[in-house]
Amino acid sequence: MSAIRQVVPLGGQWPGLDPFLFAVHHRDEFPPAEGETMRPAASLAGRSLGQDFSGKDGWSMYHGQTVPGFPQHPHRGFETVTVVLDGVVDHADSLGAAARFGHGDTQWLTAGSGVSHSEMFPLLDTERPNTMELFQIWLNLAPEDKSAEPHFDMFWSEKTPVVVRGADGAAARFRLIAGEIDGVQALDPPPHSWAARPENHLAIWIVTLDPGVSTELPGADPSANRVLYNYGGPLTVDDQQLGYDAAVLAPEAVTVTAGDEGASFLVLQARPIGAPVVQQGPFVGNTREDIVTAMQEYRAGVFGTWDLPQNDPVHPRGETRFARYPDGRVTRPVG
Repeated sequence: MSAIRQVVPLGGQWPGLDPFLFAVHHRDEFPPAEGETMRPAASLAGRSLGQDFSGKDGWSMYHGQTVPGFPQHPHRGFETVTVVLDGVVDHADSLGAAARFGHGDTQWLTAGSGVSHSEMFPLLDTERPNTMELFQIWLNLAPEDKSAEPHFDMFWSEKTPVVVRGADGAAARFRLIAGEIDGVQALDPPPHSWAARPENHLAIWIVTLDPGVSTELPGADPSANRVLYNYGGPLTVDDQQLGYDAAVLAPEAVTVTAGDEGASFLVLQARPIGAPVVQQGPFVGNTREDIVTAMQEYRAGVFGTWDLPQNDPVHPRGETRFARYPDGRVTRPVG
């Protein structure tokens, strides 16, 4: 029997299975920056500014008008897990948190009862192209946690476990954002996350295989949903080849093998929450009434006060990676 239960071609927004709402993968080859401005040194003519997902010339402005990214917008009732593999993201939110993170860092934001934040992509290199690659995963909250106090956290790349099987040039590498593999445990997730309960068997792995390498994905608990998103090179799962596809996997152990170009894929796994999901834009509830309440409270300013002078803030160009928490505590990566 095949380990693959279903294959779905990937588009702009990757479909999720409970408790994951969906995932997105952004890869942009931005041009050099225009001087100190951190914006593209290129014409923006022909782009629908404020809603540019065109991929024109290999990059998009998204909702940004001058600097690419996502200016102030609200979230409620779920979590965003943002993993930046290349480039940097400038974060600001209505909790008072701020950050510049990237190059393997993960920001985990529990929106809970409601938060507004911005995610901008400043271009720091004025001489060479600015590559940006990131994942953002929307992870649902259990009904009892949807009204939890919002929580901001940063997992620096230097502290994020990477399990390596094999030697350089013939290795499989597992970046552990959540969960466990080969006896190695990821960093602790936020307290109200579905990932914080071991019985939910939640895992988020970003896996890269060198050319021709085979490795085994261990079996999952039978209660868990598991989806593999193949985004980088042909991959064989047992005897079935995947292109740019999502594969819903059975819980049994499965062998994955890279082609001649190597492979990269994301694995999302967890026991489902099993509660009704009603979503409208950035709000996720269990009933339609939850969504109506969220809209009313957002308009009334219940999600906190956005007291920054602009909706698309970026930090100074010379700033290095940092995270400032709502209580004023500041952390930086330690090599």
